[in-house]
Amino acid sequence: MGLTASERMVCEAIEAGRNELVGLAGALIGFDTTARQVGEPCRDEAPLQEYLAARLRAAGASVDVWEPDAAALAGMPLVPPGLTFEGRPQLIARKAGGGGGRSLVFNGHIDVVSAEPRSEWTSDPFVASVRAGRLYGRGACDMKGGIAAMVVAVETLSSLGVSLDGDWLIATNTDEESSGAGGTALVEHGLRADAGIVTEPTGFQTWIACRGSEYGVIRVPGRPGHAEVRQPDWRLGGAVNAIEKAAVVLDAVASLREAWASQPGLSHPYLSSPSLLPTLARAGEWAVTYPASCELTIAVMYLPSQADASGWGSDVRRTVEQWIATETANDDWLREHPPVIEWWPNAVMPFEIAPDEAIVGAVQGASADVGRPGRLGGLDSWYDGATLTQLAGIPSIGYGPPGFDAEGVSVAHMIDEFVPVDGLVAAAQGLAVAAMRFCGVSD
Repeated sequence: MGLTASERMVCEAIEAGRNELVGLAGALIGFDTTARQVGEPCRDEAPLQEYLAARLRAAGASVDVWEPDAAALAGMPLVPPGLTFEGRPQLIARKAGGGGGRSLVFNGHIDVVSAEPRSEWTSDPFVASVRAGRLYGRGACDMKGGIAAMVVAVETLSSLGVSLDGDWLIATNTDEESSGAGGTALVEHGLRADAGIVTEPTGFQTWIACRGSEYGVIRVPGRPGHAEVRQPDWRLGGAVNAIEKAAVVLDAVASLREAWASQPGLSHPYLSSPSLLPTLARAGEWAVTYPASCELTIAVMYLPSQADASGWGSDVRRTVEQWIATETANDDWLREHPPVIEWWPNAVMPFEIAPDEAIVGAVQGASADVGRPGRLGGLDSWYDGATLTQLAGIPSIGYGPPGFDAEGVSVAHMIDEFVPVDGLVAAAQGLAVAAMRFCGVSD
């Protein structure tokens, strides 16, 4: 469709202000917001949110920064037991439109994965560095670069006096990398909009789906006994090696993975097939003793079509349980002493939205018109777009700057994480134009 005169003006202003955009992303990298486990102290989450709040107020938005009530959120989706929010506020900013347009929320998580081992980085991961057109630092790609792009997009609209018909919102949250609790906190605080864009590093793809995941621990029983002494048959009281019996369980896990990969109806145009695999193993009490038990942690990734009626993974859990029970029953010991699966409480849900949702067309058209055409896609892992879509009813997509190196390998979570500066600029341009088209522009 091509850029209008006002859209071109906005894009030119963003290009002219690329140093400001890089500076904002670099400032965000400088806040240590490493993802936490339950019980760990806060880091720089509050200072970062206050920094963003000041900028967004200057852009004319009303801003709400608050620490969620842990007791009120306890037991809600994606909130692990015992999680609190002291020193970890959430942020929602809103600038009212002129009226008659659709509202749009830009969303991003402020937490980042650990930078360890820091000694392997070329430069300090919490001091942003620009080298050869790339901005380096922990979170540059995932996803402080995306947050900077969306903030600059709305700041540019405001500074140029571009008045949208609908409201624009920015919502930044903690706890995406570790649980998803921050997104739930946003929704429970009342975040609503007609559509959402999560500025993950999609490389200008428009993500309209993601897989859900379940994690569980399979406890495989054995029977202890002296490892250096000949043992009779287990039926006569002899020892049973839980590690060897775990191998039977691992075969069952592999066979279900293969069955899902070839099962008709379990394919998706934008997501990989459902899968499961072991990720942790623990066994043994003493080197000279048959292990009494073996614990296998499994990761189960599943498609939106496999979700239960409420959008979660209870049906997938049952499938895994029944498959493993059936397959391991061919072993005499495991038939009488079956493995037991204990599922983790903090699963994440899949989601997908229709390709003809208005936000999809707005983003794809805008991205193409700023010179970065992108395909429809999805994320095999999970992101906050699922929370906005499933829990708040906000049809949401992922869209943001590149997150891959020259060979196509994701740089998120890696040593020397980076985002290309040109990609950062183009993402801000695409977001600004998408907001103008989706929300409408007042005369």
